[in-house]
This record gives sequence, structure tokens and C-alpha cells, in this order.
Amino acid sequence: MHITARRAAIGFCSPVLSSLCTSRLPGTMAELSSQQVVFNKPKVELHVHLDGAIRVQTILDVAKRRNIRLPANTVEEMRQTIIVQEPATLTTFLGKFEEYMHVVAGDREAIERMAYELVEDKAKEGVIYVEVRYSPHLLANTKVDPIPWKQTDPLEYSISACWSMDVVELCKKYQHQGVVAIDLAGDESLNCEANPGHRRAYEEAVHCGIHRTVHAGEVGPPSVVKEAVEVLKAERIGHGYRTLEDQALYQKLLAQNMHFEMCPVSSKLTGACDPDFTKHPIIRFREDKANYSLNTDDPLIFNSTLLLDYSTAYNHMGFTEDEFKRLNINSAESCFLPEEEKIELVRTLHEAYGMVSSTAF
Repeated sequence: MHITARRAAIGFCSPVLSSLCTSRLPGTMAELSSQQVVFNKPKVELHVHLDGAIRVQTILDVAKRRNIRLPANTVEEMRQTIIVQEPATLTTFLGKFEEYMHVVAGDREAIERMAYELVEDKAKEGVIYVEVRYSPHLLANTKVDPIPWKQTDPLEYSISACWSMDVVELCKKYQHQGVVAIDLAGDESLNCEANPGHRRAYEEAVHCGIHRTVHAGEVGPPSVVKEAVEVLKAERIGHGYRTLEDQALYQKLLAQNMHFEMCPVSSKLTGACDPDFTKHPIIRFREDKANYSLNTDDPLIFNSTLLLDYSTAYNHMGFTEDEFKRLNINSAESCFLPEEEKIELVRTLHEAYGMVSSTAF
């Protein structure tokens, strides 16, 4: 369970309450000129994990300050330890967090630096609005028993269901101070059913008007997506590739204009999709004019940037500039900003794309 929160300027995610920060920054690609830029216009990103987007140098610096021993001493050596090099499994991917999360967990200074640097990195990628998520309990390193990062509970980073209502309570407390939504994430290969505690938490979120997104259909069956939508009342689906295996469900969600937070590079390296990008499910979503976004997920572990996801979609999946514009406008319309700010964001994109602005969602 994650919280999601927003900020309207350069700032830090609070290590206590926020896991989804939003930033508005003037994007620049100057420092990323060595990468292929196929869409040099403002972008929106809705699915990236703070704890999966840390700079390696930051991990090394914090480890040195806290006298924590690491398996490597240089950025390159540490990259080799952390990065998923070849297509693997979601379980293997989640295991990578054990290599470094103990370094930053519970350290406010480190968490603030991580958040600040993530906003900087996204601005350099041309992102003008980003929603970033993390687990407050685990990043703050509280109530994790017995050993942080090495438990067997199937939820992401070993988070237990008993914390779900705690997260919702934080959302309620800070709902008008930047917190905008909750998220639920886990290893679907181990457990595909929502715990009753999560269901109760999501019911409370609905009751209190807290926005909801759920990781579903990444490696698990389409029934998980159906449960996320019908039981947890998710407004967005994280990944959702396996939805295509249930055409009735897929068509229903298309008709509902459900938003799918898709992460092409991530899906290859976690084993969620065929490693041949020309066979990726997102192609079908594109052809059907579905509502979806392009996102990095965990750029540290995948050694990626949003530019790589865009160039992958362009080079292997038939994406065009018009489709990039369409998906970014859909992303803005599906974000968790308050309505007035959402309208402003959509208008900003229309102006940047040279399109007639429309605020009719």
C-alpha cells in the first residue's frame, strides 16, 4: 500500500506521509542529449516509484555517511549489483531492493535528497507533471518486523495488510495538504487476491474521496484487474497488460475509459511481457485508442529513463508524434490533481502541442 501526494513546485516528499509527489518544472533535455529523443515536448508521467528511482551516487554517499557497508564501492560496480540486465521475473526484480533500501530507509535527509533529485531528473526528461509513489512505513523503516526488506509477505517490499488502514488515515489527514491517492502493489506471481484489510482500506478511501490506483495484471491474470476495478474501485490500473487475455473485460474497460499506467522497458525486464517489443500488448492498446500513459516504473533498477521508454515505443511499436501527444493528454486528464489544476495542466499541453485546447473530459 502506498500513498500518493503532490507538490506544485520543486520540493521534497515527506518521508512520513507522501508517496506520490507531483512537480511542475520547465523540462530541459540538455543533459540527456546523448539519448535518442523522439518526442521533445512536455510529458506527463504517472507511474514511478521513489524508492526505485534513486541515483546510485546518492546510495553511495548515504552509505558512507551512515557507515553502512555495501557490496560495491563505485557507481559502476553498484549499478552491476542493482540493475536487472536481462528479462527475469517480478520476484527477481523486487529482490533488487534488498541491495540498497536499508541504506536510505529511516533517514530523512536521504529521502529528501532522493525526492529532490528525482524531480530534477524528470525535469531534464521534459516531464512537466509527475506522480511519484512510495510506501511510508517501509521508507521510514517503521514497524517492519523482523528484518526489513527480507520478509515473505507477497506485497511489494514485504508490506503487510495491517498497514493499509494506516495509509488511508494518512491520506485523510493530509488530503488537503498534497496527498492525492493510494496505491496497492505486490508480487502477483505469489498472491493474486486482495487481502480483506486492503478491501476495507479501499472502501474507506472511496468513502473519503481519496483517489485510487492499483497494480494489477502485470504478471497476474486478468481476474486481478477485474477485482481491482470492481472490488477496490480503482480509477487507474498500474500496468494491466494481462487484461487482453479477457476480451470481455478489456472491452468493458475501454468503454469506461479506464486509464492504464504502462511501463514498456519495465515490462520486458520483469518478465511481464514478451521480450520482443514488436509483440508488446501496448500495441493493441494503441491501435484501439485506449487511455494509457508511458512510464518508467523503477528507472534505477532498469537503468532507464523516460526517454528510453519513448524511443522504445517509437522504434519498435509504431508510435508517432501524434500518438505521443494523445497519450500525454490522456495522462493529464487521468491524473489525480484537483479539477482546476488538472484543467490547467491539460491546457498547458494543448498549447505546447499547438492544439486547440479543450477542457471537456
